[in-house]
Amino acid sequence: MAQQSKAVICREWNKPIVVETITVESPKRGEVMIKIGACGVCHSDLSATNGTIPLPPPVVLGHEAAGTICEVGEGVTDIAVGDHVVVSWIPMCGKCRYCVMGKPQLCDASAKATVTLPDGTSRYKDSKGQTLNHFAGTGVMTEYATLTRENVIKIDSSIGMDKAAIVGCAVMTGAGAALNTAKVEPGSTCVVFGAGGVGLNTIQGCAIAGANRIIAVDMSDKKLEFARAFGATDTINPDSDGDAVGKIMAMTGGGADYAFECIGLGATIQQAYNCVHKGGMAIVVGVSKPTETVTLGAFLMPFQEKVLTGSMYGGARPSIDFPRLLDLYKSGRLKLDELVTATYSIDQAQQAFDDMVAGVNARGVIVF
Repeated sequence: MAQQSKAVICREWNKPIVVETITVESPKRGEVMIKIGACGVCHSDLSATNGTIPLPPPVVLGHEAAGTICEVGEGVTDIAVGDHVVVSWIPMCGKCRYCVMGKPQLCDASAKATVTLPDGTSRYKDSKGQTLNHFAGTGVMTEYATLTRENVIKIDSSIGMDKAAIVGCAVMTGAGAALNTAKVEPGSTCVVFGAGGVGLNTIQGCAIAGANRIIAVDMSDKKLEFARAFGATDTINPDSDGDAVGKIMAMTGGGADYAFECIGLGATIQQAYNCVHKGGMAIVVGVSKPTETVTLGAFLMPFQEKVLTGSMYGGARPSIDFPRLLDLYKSGRLKLDELVTATYSIDQAQQAFDDMVAGVNARGVIVF
């Protein structure tokens, strides 16, 4: 049955977010309704409020959540009411060329579901009956959410909702960039530009992969403190330490093996590329504005054989990677307790966003 649900909504770009009561429709065939337990506050949600990610408002925010199945639609037989799940913001069809070739994070079908479910419709309406968009095809910063079965991954019910939620984006995107996209080799040297939620998990991924040296670059000393706690061996603050690329080249004797850009700026993408040695790899993890560009000198490219690549959702295979990451957490190798540095009620959503902008948290989470 339809549920009344408090939700965090962007009504207009560059305006404060609002918390409203909406109607969440019952699941149709192949869909499920989730009672959300926790939802991470991600920089991508902020980007949707200022047009950096130009999704049309009004849009229900949130894409990093965990919860409990409370209703299943017709045809859903492999998941049941009461199961605990993590939301994947890419519903992978399993049939397109990218799913078949082992890159389901690039799924054609999910690429079309940026503000709706894959069938092109929404399950949300406001108090006036206006249809609301789903951010990233999910929109889970709400007490209840209806999504496709492909959007949810069943998990161990013993794991706290606030810890499980962040695996759905920040942890997967960051750790996956190191483990799946770059395939960081043991003993290597890595550089991570940006020590926000995704950057910290990229650092964790590098450490889990066995990197010997991990250099974190950020203009916030607070974030660099977090970086050391999550595995960085060295830190650089360009504000106080000067040219980051020059420092890295000197520290590494000619360049790093891998450099991860977790900010989303053309200038830092260029720095990441410039600070790896010949044959090294620069991985773009951060989401840039559509107008951002990168300029690289073409002459040296064939002589240096550097690789510049993107990492979409950490190369996610959610049904495999989410349980694997949570197993790493249970064994003590992945830090999730330390990552959640503040929790908020849904009515404190604006404060959660403000704190994210101020850089005071490793990760803030709204708990329902």
